[in-house]
Amino acid sequence: MRLGRGSLHESVDGRVVLVTGASSGIGRATAIRLAKAGADVVLVSRSEDKLETLRSEIETDGGKACVHAADLADANATAELVDDVRASHSHVDILVNNAGHSIRRSIEHSYDRFHDFERTIDVNYLGPVRLVLGLLPGMREQGRGHILNVSSLGVLFSAPRFSAYLGSKSAFDAFLRCIAPEVRDDGVAVTNVYMPLVHTPMVEATRVYRLLPGLTPDQAGDRICQAIVDRPRSVAPVLGRLGRIAYDTVPAVFDGLLHLVYKLSEDSAAARGEDADELEAPAFAKGILRRIGRLTGRAA
Repeated sequence: MRLGRGSLHESVDGRVVLVTGASSGIGRATAIRLAKAGADVVLVSRSEDKLETLRSEIETDGGKACVHAADLADANATAELVDDVRASHSHVDILVNNAGHSIRRSIEHSYDRFHDFERTIDVNYLGPVRLVLGLLPGMREQGRGHILNVSSLGVLFSAPRFSAYLGSKSAFDAFLRCIAPEVRDDGVAVTNVYMPLVHTPMVEATRVYRLLPGLTPDQAGDRICQAIVDRPRSVAPVLGRLGRIAYDTVPAVFDGLLHLVYKLSEDSAAARGEDADELEAPAFAKGILRRIGRLTGRAA
């Protein structure tokens, strides 16, 4: 199968591709696709059992994969991961930074939860930066490489209730955009893929998301593979780019829209610190009606 200006096989055959967050969701789907195209896939996540299962599936299908279990929030574990990968492969051609930790919680429920910001910054920013610092020198020495970051559409126009998550994702996004011009002459490409909602285990806890349209992990994996072939600076849906333009050109209007979104939604039970399950779809719909009534001065 051909993608864009080349084929995935031409882009990854015989290359070492490290995929973080590979045990499920987007990472798993991407790793399977890359292995089928001939890549030597380095599978990374905290769950060694799930990675071993995935490795077995890939090898049964004729692909190549190895397992390196590590928690990217742990500086020592990440340093050990880099050393182990260097020892076993000498270099990495493509780094797919997919692992992430998401928190959806309004700021009023975050005053005494500074650890939320520590957790997200460790997984979404500091861990990936450590990986880049460890693997980038090898890419530059080879004269080729690709760092691909699975980011969020919310980074383009900050969404309410995601200050911890999007703050950390935006930090890594800015880091990569800063280094991209520095490594370009060394043949190293940097790509940020701004994903819309993807129905993965990471978002399952928020049942509201089940009502919203989104990509499957396989569809998200296809976008990543397309980006590996084309090596663009960024990948984002057209509506996402238009939203960013609106965010920059008519900020008052866009801020008003974001405020409306905030008022028409509410925190999950978990975000509020309650034991009750996440709102079911009917309750969520009633919540929207209540808020519309408050905004329009009518009871709902």
